[in-house]
Amino acid sequence: MKTWVIVPAAGGGRRFGGPVPKQYLDLAGKPVIQHTLERLLTIEPAGLVVVIAADDVHWQRLPGAEDPRILVARGGAERADSVRAGLAALAGRAAATDLVLVHDVVRPCVTEADIRALLAVADYPGGALLAAPVSDTLKRVDDNGVVVGTEPRAGLWAALTPQLGRYAVLVAALAQAQQSGCEFTDEAAALEAAGYSPRVVPGRRDNLKITRPEDLALAAAVLASQEAE
Repeated sequence: MKTWVIVPAAGGGRRFGGPVPKQYLDLAGKPVIQHTLERLLTIEPAGLVVVIAADDVHWQRLPGAEDPRILVARGGAERADSVRAGLAALAGRAAATDLVLVHDVVRPCVTEADIRALLAVADYPGGALLAAPVSDTLKRVDDNGVVVGTEPRAGLWAALTPQLGRYAVLVAALAQAQQSGCEFTDEAAALEAAGYSPRVVPGRRDNLKITRPEDLALAAAVLASQEAE
């Protein structure tokens, strides 16, 4: 049984603005995407698929773009489209029962230990994902920005990545989602809709997702802290 990795990287990072997608912005001396790929390659997967936008002009300039372990596919408008493209790129390479990890390109602080903890539950049939218990108070807000309720946080976890599933199961779950007209923001939700119950693996809270400009400084601090551990 082999392990493969898919990294959807076709997003443009609209919240950042500017001509350079956030995955190519500088973080502690190298592009965000380079940090992410280096972390994922520590587990020595059989292959890693980077799914980029059709008009991506930055990838070929990236150090390591010619790494023979890395395959490149062209993604779509939504995350699910890109993940499907990544799975299609593995057709004929991945066996039905091979493991596939899907990881956000803008989560450069994921640790090898967390990835291996996720792989340790690979025998669980419903898939798995890194996640962290919600610690903040959650407010439900209406379209006018007015609080309409406070949500109990007991039993709530924030989904992280990587998320894991068997190759054939992920292909079928994402195809089913597309056929039903439901596009999910993570693979675990697609597995749930297909009747599976993914398992949560506690992950580090510093596996942050770079979403807004201020997150770059936080990620730099996290990387420095992790290197000092």
